[in-house]
Amino acid sequence: MKKIKYEHTEREAILKRSASMATAAARSTPVKRRRTDDGKQIVLIDGLPDHISEICLSLVFRPSLLAAVCTRWRRLVYSPEFPPFSSLYALFVASSSDPAPGFRRVNSAIRLMCFDPVSSKWDPLPPPPPELPLNRIIYRHPSYISFNLPIQCVSASGKLVIIAGSNQELSPAISHPLIFDPISSAWTSGPPIGTPRRWCATGACGGVIYIASGMSSQFSSTVAKSIEKLDLTDHNRSNWEKLREMRDLRFSREAIDAVGWRRKLLMVNVKGDAVKEGAIYDVVNDDWEAMPEEMVAGWRGPVAAMEEETLYSVDEKKGTVRIYDADNREWREVAVVEGGEELLKGAQQITAVAGKLSIITVDGRIVMVDVMTEPAKIWTVEKPQGLEPVSVHVLPRMSRPDFS
Repeated sequence: MKKIKYEHTEREAILKRSASMATAAARSTPVKRRRTDDGKQIVLIDGLPDHISEICLSLVFRPSLLAAVCTRWRRLVYSPEFPPFSSLYALFVASSSDPAPGFRRVNSAIRLMCFDPVSSKWDPLPPPPPELPLNRIIYRHPSYISFNLPIQCVSASGKLVIIAGSNQELSPAISHPLIFDPISSAWTSGPPIGTPRRWCATGACGGVIYIASGMSSQFSSTVAKSIEKLDLTDHNRSNWEKLREMRDLRFSREAIDAVGWRRKLLMVNVKGDAVKEGAIYDVVNDDWEAMPEEMVAGWRGPVAAMEEETLYSVDEKKGTVRIYDADNREWREVAVVEGGEELLKGAQQITAVAGKLSIITVDGRIVMVDVMTEPAKIWTVEKPQGLEPVSVHVLPRMSRPDFS
């Protein structure tokens, strides 16, 4: 009974909101736009001005349904007038197996692509300008036979940000973050990082990106204990700000994620199922605290926070999904569909948005988990042929001028 009442109330709220938006639009001065098809003027919905039609159609929660109706609705879905829907973005490298004895390992060029849920196709991101040195970042190096060099890439404030990586000389590859805005489909360069580094902890919280620990060209205890932040919500793009340094050097061993959760950053010093230590940075009070042992205990693979509020982890060895109960300080297992845990074994990277987990596994699969269903539904997203995913992110859809 409560569920029926809730759905009825929710439906009424949507209808009222739609009516109020349409009324407000009708009272406003409409902007005249001529949409042409073979030289003929067309409208979105017969009998309604376009600016009111756009409001009505924007209330449809599945843009793919609109795109399937007609060309003019498909154009609307990709236009600035339509609310941007979420899409999957991924950083890829060309697939390659280990080289034969006596041969050098060849580095693969970085590819950035967006999976459009409307067309179910991968589209390449526009290349950054030549002055933005994305091509300096390498993923494989001949000195390492079976180890891939980390590339620190995070999403924050609706943007994709590449923060750190290594170059051929095994030094920091970039000194400025490279920022991609999906709405404008444009790259920009952020302010210079105080201390460019690699093998560092990177993350985001409340639209602010953080870079901590790691090393520059050579190991430095000062760099290994430092942390800096850049506020992407500041449109003036102020400089990086140095924060209170970490209490020890144990977080410079390898590249790790800094997970934004309830105005804090959560970090552990080792990936995988090894024994590890954790630290928590309070972004409000600029202070560090130890991570509770029971929280560290569940860190057996990649961890992400849904809307920076609810923690989910995937066990790298078992493929089990867990959710963190902050009140009782314990991890609880999430039931998944039969056979789902096999797909999740070897989880390497994870992002959590809108009730779904996007996961990259060690064998190069992109796996989706809908944790809002019980048991959780699991499916894979087919990746582009010949490419290997490194990280996945969920951001607003990329603008498509070819449909404008």
